[in-house]
Amino acid sequence: MTQGYDCYQNALAERVNGILKAEFLVYRCNTFKELGKLIDESIEIYNYERPHMSLGYQTPIVVHQKTTEENLQWS
Repeated sequence: MTQGYDCYQNALAERVNGILKAEFLVYRCNTFKELGKLIDESIEIYNYERPHMSLGYQTPIVVHQKTTEENLQWS
């Protein structure tokens, strides 16, 4: 699943895959095009709308933007 051969990265990838399967891919798609669209929508929701407990109930995009802004201030 990962390029760095780091078992912790693989665990993270498996966690995300599990969330996608359990929360978003809840019905059977008829075509690969339909599946691709469903996966794209799921990732969009996961990153921009779904609050994450481990991020203090913020979305990943909000945390990423804050981190980026903080790093730019230190540059």
